[in-house]
Amino acid sequence: MAKLLGASTWEAELYEHLTTHEAAEGAMLAEYREVAAASSSKAFQYLSNLIIEDEIRHHRIFRDLAAALKSEVEVDPEEPDVPNIGTWGHDAVTVLRLTETLLGHERDDAKELRRLSSELKGLKQESLWQLLVKLMEMDTAKHIEILKFVKRNARKALKQDS
Repeated sequence: MAKLLGASTWEAELYEHLTTHEAAEGAMLAEYREVAAASSSKAFQYLSNLIIEDEIRHHRIFRDLAAALKSEVEVDPEEPDVPNIGTWGHDAVTVLRLTETLLGHERDDAKELRRLSSELKGLKQESLWQLLVKLMEMDTAKHIEILKFVKRNARKALKQDS
């Protein structure tokens, strides 16, 4: 396991947690691939592949977080993939405007997905469709949470600049 040069105890423990979790995510990803391949159920394979896509993203995020922590602690001049929150630059007004537009789209999408999910309730026992729409509702809720975070922080940046 790689160590962080000059890290505090908390930073070293966090780095170990991130890198250990990244390894666990990698093992889980391999296991999902194995079970998906071992099953003859097309439905199980399809759903397993959706989870695999999420696990690939989770694996990358843990790797990015560990690299960002390492870069910060070791004062690496190379910018990590996970930027600092203060990098809104002089574009906070544009970011805020675009975020409002995107939030509107996501909220409209959430309403449409709820309506569609309700329409598909009768197919719950015979089709994956309602589950897939439910998963998209969850993704939309995640997108809204991301955009609300951006909005809060872009507003904060505007206040600091004024």
